[in-house]
Amino acid sequence: MPKDFNYWKKQHDSNEFKEFNNDDLGTLWLKVKSIVRRRIIDEFIAKESIELTSSRLNDQFKELFAKLSTNSTNSHIILNNYIYEKNASVLGNLDIDNLVNELYKVDNFKWGADNQNDLGKYLVKKYVKDNNSYDFLLGQMENGVMRTVQDYLICSWYNHWSSILIEHIFKTHNIILPTVGQIKSVDFFMNNIPFDLKVTYLPTNFIKDERKNKGLRPELTVLKQAARNVGIHFNNDDSNLYYVLSERLKDNGTQEALDCLKSIKDFRIQLLQEVKANPLYLAKNLYEKQSEFRFGAENRIFLILVDTEIFEDSWKLKRNFDLLKPGIHSYLDAFANKRKEDLKLEFYQEGDANRFPKKYEVLTDVIVIEK
Repeated sequence: MPKDFNYWKKQHDSNEFKEFNNDDLGTLWLKVKSIVRRRIIDEFIAKESIELTSSRLNDQFKELFAKLSTNSTNSHIILNNYIYEKNASVLGNLDIDNLVNELYKVDNFKWGADNQNDLGKYLVKKYVKDNNSYDFLLGQMENGVMRTVQDYLICSWYNHWSSILIEHIFKTHNIILPTVGQIKSVDFFMNNIPFDLKVTYLPTNFIKDERKNKGLRPELTVLKQAARNVGIHFNNDDSNLYYVLSERLKDNGTQEALDCLKSIKDFRIQLLQEVKANPLYLAKNLYEKQSEFRFGAENRIFLILVDTEIFEDSWKLKRNFDLLKPGIHSYLDAFANKRKEDLKLEFYQEGDANRFPKKYEVLTDVIVIEK
């Protein structure tokens, strides 16, 4: 099959990104896709004196790619220059100092719903399907429903604007070529390799799996046992039991309570050192443990933020510009020394009764920023 417009569209739409990593036309297709917005594409073709006969955006995308692919080397230069120019304008209009100040106003980060991706579903289940009392529903409007919505919105706002801040740090580095418009599964190019950026923390499921692999009990089980040993009573049904037990053991102050908390913390810190020594080990976990609904097999850069003093406060690092910028730029400074082989990862999407596990190959890496 010829590697024309339809070929690259099929690769992109079917979540097959492997060939984009090594093919000049593939990366050209992605860059053209990033400028296919009405105002942007009109500006670009006017600037480069390119005439298109099509009027519909999808047709213009196809026609522009065909024209530019006749001399892909020169077209990459033209597109890169245009994208850098647009990026400079965007960066120049972002008031970083004010944004950081606004982010620091958030003093609590607690999702108001069990499923942070679907507030409506949570509210319907809790206040409609699990409740048959109209009076209870009315009574929950102010302190229950409104508080849940408020917490959800604050967390969503914080995540959105802290992501803008972090993307800004990446986009100010000279090896980064950002996309102009949003592209599915691509935030920027590093040395002409497309990457999606994922910002997260040391995953709880990863910690749990590694404790099991090393013959250790789950953290919550350890906390419960220590609490019983020092005479702390607790409710097993408490949805926030991990936090409750951690705080109560800390306040208890006995040697056994403090040793328990220290053992959990020491294990996490040791695990973090192992991740830094072998980042693809964590990356494999992050790819394979994705939910099916949000599954992706694109190249990814994982930015892992960890407060080693208070792990639960790691969310605060997303606004710590003074820590983030040198850490991210230090990684990007050294990226030119990385070989594609060093970034290559094979992983499997788990199958089900009707589907065998599917194998994917990606380029990925992990950046650890710790406090």
